[in-house]
Amino acid sequence: MTSHTDSDLPPPVDLSHHFSSITKRRAPSEIKDAYKFFSIPGILNIAGGLPNPSYFPFDTLEAQAAKPTRFTPPSSSNSSPVHITLPTSAPPKDGDPTKRIDVSTALQYGTPEGYPPLLGWIRDFTRKHLHPSAPYQGGPDVILTCGSTDGFAKVLSLLIDPWTEGKDDYRDRPGLLVEEFTYGNVLAQARPLGVNIVPVKADQQGLVAYGEGGLESVLGGWDASKGRRPNVLYTVSLGGNPTGTVVGMERRKEVYEVCRRWDVVVVEDEPYWFLQFPNAQKEQARGRGLAVPKGAEENVSKKPSSGDWFLESLTPSYMSIDTDGRVIRLDTFSKTVAPGCRLGWVTAQPAIIERLQRITEATTQQPSGFVQGLVAELLIGQQGNKQQSSKPGWFWASSRRNASDEKAWDFSGFIHWLSGLREAYESRMLRMCRALDRDNYLLNTSPGPSPSATVQVPSPDDDFLLVTKSPLYTFTYPAGGMFIWLRLNFPTHPLYSIPPPPRTLPPDLTPHQLLSSALMIYLTRKPYRVLAAPGSMFAATEEIRREEGWKWFRLCFAAVDEDKVEEAGRRFAEGVRGFWRVRDWKIVKKLVTEGADGDSVDGEQVWNIGAFGMGC
Repeated sequence: MTSHTDSDLPPPVDLSHHFSSITKRRAPSEIKDAYKFFSIPGILNIAGGLPNPSYFPFDTLEAQAAKPTRFTPPSSSNSSPVHITLPTSAPPKDGDPTKRIDVSTALQYGTPEGYPPLLGWIRDFTRKHLHPSAPYQGGPDVILTCGSTDGFAKVLSLLIDPWTEGKDDYRDRPGLLVEEFTYGNVLAQARPLGVNIVPVKADQQGLVAYGEGGLESVLGGWDASKGRRPNVLYTVSLGGNPTGTVVGMERRKEVYEVCRRWDVVVVEDEPYWFLQFPNAQKEQARGRGLAVPKGAEENVSKKPSSGDWFLESLTPSYMSIDTDGRVIRLDTFSKTVAPGCRLGWVTAQPAIIERLQRITEATTQQPSGFVQGLVAELLIGQQGNKQQSSKPGWFWASSRRNASDEKAWDFSGFIHWLSGLREAYESRMLRMCRALDRDNYLLNTSPGPSPSATVQVPSPDDDFLLVTKSPLYTFTYPAGGMFIWLRLNFPTHPLYSIPPPPRTLPPDLTPHQLLSSALMIYLTRKPYRVLAAPGSMFAATEEIRREEGWKWFRLCFAAVDEDKVEEAGRRFAEGVRGFWRVRDWKIVKKLVTEGADGDSVDGEQVWNIGAFGMGC
């Protein structure tokens, strides 16, 4: 690999022509700008409206946190929890006030970029370890957010001017490029702004760059009557929701080059980046009795010998090829620590981060100080500082806590946690996929010989019955993320080719949508009791929803208890098999109108029921 100094790299391109009119009018916060003076040694601050820390009703913030080795077998690791504590106040490391981690700073008003110690750690982690070779001068910067949903809302504000039908010129309508099936919350954020949702074809390798329905075709053949040519691409390319796809580097380069040619900003949302499963392809082949693809045999799931090894095992971000600085990346702690943290960060070229900072100043101001403080203590800790005596006396007397309990994760510990997390989720994925494979068939019998028969068994009258296996669904072991994207084999259902009787269909549902909706409800009933998300939830447009959405279901292997993972897969398969025995459209309609437990509900409500409690 050729080594380059920063001066050899091109500067990031100026993307200000993509900024919304609101973003261009935003001015820096005068009050927030004054914060830089607050850290002057010995200064008495009577300018800012800051409450006095001695009046905060919290003396310390404490938590029992897992050790990074939680996923290591107990026989080889002490799995007892780590006790972390934010003291009332702590001396700044190296005399730098921005590196203090304590209650008096974490719970105070803060800067829009985020809590300084945590911001500094994440900036260092991002620039040195996640994206160490961003190919433009200076590299990217970061700003903390209240999770990826908040980050995307701010990116929309940055790039999209709201548009109203009947009021604004149709030629000014903004567009957002997305995969045909994408995370529904993004659509829910964009549509109220009047954004034209523009689907792009995707296959098992991810977003398609060239060919019919691909990115180049959509942009190059753009119809101006639909509004402005879309200038923003939203993608979840590493463990995508809902498809579980990991986009390889060759496809990634193709997509990026199309975006450069048509001046498109890439918004890369990657909550599942650390959950890439290196053994998926190999285990799928083995489980189905197929030849293991070349290159997939190597065992790359062994314990990493270093943090760098783990990160190098992951497919790189779009940022690794972003010579223009046109990639805006959304990260979050939702999948690596907890969704309730509502803490994440945006990585982008500095000019974009500066504008996101202005948006943050006037909206959320900063993520929760409670959360930032505890996460900072978990990842960074006091770094050898002796905590002040303001810590309560009972803390020192407790026999449960000792010096080793106070050790923070730091970089190596965080990477150890992530590698163990990936291994644990990959194990769950494989177990559910194997259960789905094991029960993925429907037996059909017919008399007489047939070249398509797989098995012949004697019948009572000494003729032969031919037993054939019809797959109920098809799916690929996901290469990352938390979801299995499964296509039902509806054409084999007894009712698929039989038109429903008059007045059977609820409003706005096609016969095939009705069949799929009834299956979802059927699965929730006894004895199956399993809830899967219908593909319609993730359809980018109403056309895709009606033509393709009903064919798919998304199964999450992350949410159920450890001892229920295989059972969930088995119940789903058995429920599908049971539904294939339904041969009366009246039963289908009754399922949809009565719901899971016979309660009368509107058919369209049932069709949308999967949208509740189905977070990203």
